[in-house]
Amino acid sequence: MKRMLLKLLTFLSVASLLVSHSQSAVSSVDLGSEWLKVAVVNLKPGQSPISIAINEMSKRKSPALVAFHESTRLLGEEASGIIARYPHRVYSQLRDMIGKPFKQVKHLIDSLYLPFNVVEDSRGAVSFKIDENNNFSVEELLAMVLSYAVNLVDTHAKLAVKDFVISVPPYFGQAERKGLMQAAELAGMNVLSLVNEHSGAALQYGIDKDFSNESRHVVFYDMGATTTYAALVYFSAYNAKVYGKTVSVNQFQVKDVRWDAELGGQNMELRLVEYFADEFNKQVGNGVDVRKSPKAMAKLKKQVKRTKEILSANTMAPISVESLYVDIDFRSSITRQKFEELCEDLWERSLVPLREVLNYSGLKMDEIYAVELIGGGTRVPKLQAKLQEYLGRTELDRHLDADEAIVLGASLLAANLSDGIKLNRKLGMVDGSSYGFVVELDGPELQKDESTRQLLAPRMKKLPSKMFRSIIHAKDFEVSLAYESEDLLPPGATSPVFAKYAVSGLAEASEKYSSRNLSSPIKANLHFSLSRSGVLSLDRADAVIEITEWVEVPKKNLTVENVASSSPNISAETAAQNMTVEANENLQSESGTSSASNSTAEELSASNSSAEEPSKTELLTEKRLKKRTFRVPLKIVEKTVGPGASLSKEALVDAEAKLEELDKKDADRRRTAELKNNLEGYIYATKEKFETSEDYEKVSTSEERQSFVEKLDEAQEWLYTDGEDATAKEFQERLDVLKAIGDPVFFRFKELTARPASVEHAQKYLGQLQQIVNDWETNKPWLPKDRTDEVLKDSETFKSWLDEKENVQKKTSGFSKPAFTSEEVYEKILKLQDKINSINRIPKPKPKPERKPKKNETESSAEDAMDSSTTCEKNNTENDKPAYESDGSVTKDSSTTSEKNNAENDKPASESDGLAKEKIDPQPEVHDEL
Repeated sequence: MKRMLLKLLTFLSVASLLVSHSQSAVSSVDLGSEWLKVAVVNLKPGQSPISIAINEMSKRKSPALVAFHESTRLLGEEASGIIARYPHRVYSQLRDMIGKPFKQVKHLIDSLYLPFNVVEDSRGAVSFKIDENNNFSVEELLAMVLSYAVNLVDTHAKLAVKDFVISVPPYFGQAERKGLMQAAELAGMNVLSLVNEHSGAALQYGIDKDFSNESRHVVFYDMGATTTYAALVYFSAYNAKVYGKTVSVNQFQVKDVRWDAELGGQNMELRLVEYFADEFNKQVGNGVDVRKSPKAMAKLKKQVKRTKEILSANTMAPISVESLYVDIDFRSSITRQKFEELCEDLWERSLVPLREVLNYSGLKMDEIYAVELIGGGTRVPKLQAKLQEYLGRTELDRHLDADEAIVLGASLLAANLSDGIKLNRKLGMVDGSSYGFVVELDGPELQKDESTRQLLAPRMKKLPSKMFRSIIHAKDFEVSLAYESEDLLPPGATSPVFAKYAVSGLAEASEKYSSRNLSSPIKANLHFSLSRSGVLSLDRADAVIEITEWVEVPKKNLTVENVASSSPNISAETAAQNMTVEANENLQSESGTSSASNSTAEELSASNSSAEEPSKTELLTEKRLKKRTFRVPLKIVEKTVGPGASLSKEALVDAEAKLEELDKKDADRRRTAELKNNLEGYIYATKEKFETSEDYEKVSTSEERQSFVEKLDEAQEWLYTDGEDATAKEFQERLDVLKAIGDPVFFRFKELTARPASVEHAQKYLGQLQQIVNDWETNKPWLPKDRTDEVLKDSETFKSWLDEKENVQKKTSGFSKPAFTSEEVYEKILKLQDKINSINRIPKPKPKPERKPKKNETESSAEDAMDSSTTCEKNNTENDKPAYESDGSVTKDSSTTSEKNNAENDKPASESDGLAKEKIDPQPEVHDEL
């Protein structure tokens, strides 16, 4: 029994830990050019640990859109609903504009026929002109999209989620990654990490597989809306010790990734858009060009998406657009063969990333275990046929969900990085940087050579990593970070340099210490980090000054006699030690920092001093050569300019204020819409009740009902006229007025059935109460009589109150306030139940222990000790009877013998003597596994 209790307590404590952990959740966001998907990891009982968050339209993916219409901001599905009517107010493709120069973004906007009003900001990036008073940067608009994702997560998880992992395409450079991080910060997200899309897919692929018997190379081929890439990933396993046992742990390493950042499903759609635009222009004639109408192009692009989807499953697809241009309808059709002809060059381009990644890997085709297809673009039959032809395979690998593989894999990484959630199933991940990086130094008296331009991180450098470089110099200088190759730059990048830093303080430190005896030239140490998100930065810089000086240090006290009688080699040894001692000391610099470890040489000491006769001592000193190392922290100021520069602190503060104001307006709008719906629902529901139920005539007069219906009609008319632009406060006031009239009627209607039911329940309980008191007298005679009498008195008082109220209610009109309510009845019943329960908990008094006869004084001391032990065990056995008994449910015909046996068997399981326990309870001990 004791073991069972211990197991139960352990189980409950573990369960409580799981509950506390389940209160935390993490999330992942797959941010695409057109869509976003959100996954939530939540260990809350009763739901799937990892699930996709659906939006307000119950869809598993949401449009990545922001719109501004009539002083209202719309996000996601709401923004998508007005794109055909107001294309100039709905902003899309935001992911592909982050960190890009103005010209690159302007070209993208024009190629997609997007009628946005854009201007160039002070950084050289794009800024969207919403109206005369409002401009927004790409970071701000993207933050709005991410805040929409956060709302989806919070609604799905039913708690506030702060920790996120966001997926990015592999070609994202430093400007894009830093810009996205700033957008996430504005959205209130704590980004645990950015993750490359192919790594997210690899996590999802490998999480449920075993690679202990076979490693494999897998290629992930992804064609999305605007990009295409192929990534080579190596899956394997290694042995590790877990709780003393050797277990096999799966892992993967990204070997290479190649891409085409301007090829995707959207390119195919644009070919169809151009084809149908030409056809419509020919049908209308008169020099009409539908491309000049933003609304017409928005409608056409929307229908083309559907046509392309139909062609994936059919050989022919129609297209129909109502009022495409100046009330002219457009109807046409296209065959799959014609569509494939229009995209002929795209099929060859689609093979380039796959061909490159296989060529650079040096692997043969039969060494590739699988080529997994993900992304919506891979559903096109012609693309699949081209891939099969190139790979020489009859079947392609499609084991992953083309739309959700990345976001689900990213959620696994989020769970692994989170402090609050840990998944049992683990998969090691080694990802690398898509670009190589170099560091270049520039400054006065710095000659350009191999020391001033060094490779910092080669391509596919493991993430995260830390790097260290040093330079011998005595002047302030600048540090530039750049991409390794000008042939491999992020889309839109015009220069390989992406970050610049000014490093100062070196000249001042050099001047201060140059007059000292320098043991080596002054140098600067630079510390870099390549984060898990793939962001490279200069974290710290130090000036290192090494000085060698002769210093006097005290020697150990030596007696005169010992000095005179010591070995003649002492002085020579001492001189030799003085010349060879070299120590690094931690010296406090002016800025309050110090470094280098202290090391001291062995000191020579005199020995063999006379212990019998004390002699006069002489304090001696010696000179030693010591090397002191000073580390002075240098000041680092980022000087990055251009489109790749992050928003300044002032710009971030301003952006936060603007977004907070928009969030507040959105909350007010939602609140207003909610109250409007509540008012509308109350009006219709009340009218329906009066029309369908005649029982309301029992609780209200005809005049009262007629007056109320007139109030409802008046509120309904106001709702659809002046109420269209009403505020939340006005809707609430109208609803309160109607409820003040209707609630008393509905309350009386409810009490028609609730009050008689409560009375019936009370009478039944009062009858049972007398039986409970009788059982107490029979089975629990130790209960205080004054307490049981108090219960009987209270029951009589309650019965008298109930009879009195019922008599009054019989004389009360159904149109008036009831004499008493069902709630009052139940409250009195609960008070009686509480009093009965408190009496039931009164324990049975413990019996007094029996006195044992004294032992004969002539008995041996050993026998006395044994008798004493036996007496203690017996007393403990009797005293350990439980301090509680069963309630009044014990039947009357329980025999005295049964009670006695129960009393003996009810002894607690905390007996210390196993033999005594066995004597009392001969039943074998049962072990329950929890």
